Amino acid sequence: MFRKVTLLYVAFLYLYNKEESSTTYLPSMFTTADLWDEHTALLLCCDPIFQDFGGEKVIFGKITTLKLFEDNSLVRKQLESEGRGKVLVIDGGGSLRCALIGDQLAALAIRNNWAGIIVNGCIRDSTLINTMDIGIKALQTCPVKSIKRSSGEKDIAVKFAGVTFIPNQFVYADSDGILLSRQNLLS
Repeated sequence: MFRKVTLLYVAFLYLYNKEESSTTYLPSMFTTADLWDEHTALLLCCDPIFQDFGGEKVIFGKITTLKLFEDNSLVRKQLESEGRGKVLVIDGGGSLRCALIGDQLAALAIRNNWAGIIVNGCIRDSTLINTMDIGIKALQTCPVKSIKRSSGEKDIAVKFAGVTFIPNQFVYADSDGILLSRQNLLS
């Protein structure tokens, strides 16, 4: 019963704040295939290991990173900050044993204008997240929630999927994959 009430409350908050916070930072429409064709020498391509979640399939923004393992305390703290024009990249060590993002954190990301989230790990509440106006890339789903120890690192270079995500560089993602560049190729 408590879970149903929580889900209804999260859905209410999401719908109540949708009009105000649905301004995803996309300076122009793009596809990763077209970007690759036009700027091959300026881009890195991630290994194709991610699944798409959320209602938005296109993600673009400045990279902000977290490195942690099976503990999403820092994820909540980061998503509580203003995220306009930013994509949160979470290196969860590739763990499939628990989720680092759920419906409540996805709703928080929307409320605070985050452009998207990339998780080297799992999410949960995927059915509800798939109805939300946010783009999330993750390895898999897992119903188990993470531990809370407030451990991890923020805004450091993290390496997974064959590339290094560096804070303040740029990420472009769509259903075809994820690309990285040092400078904004859409301005």
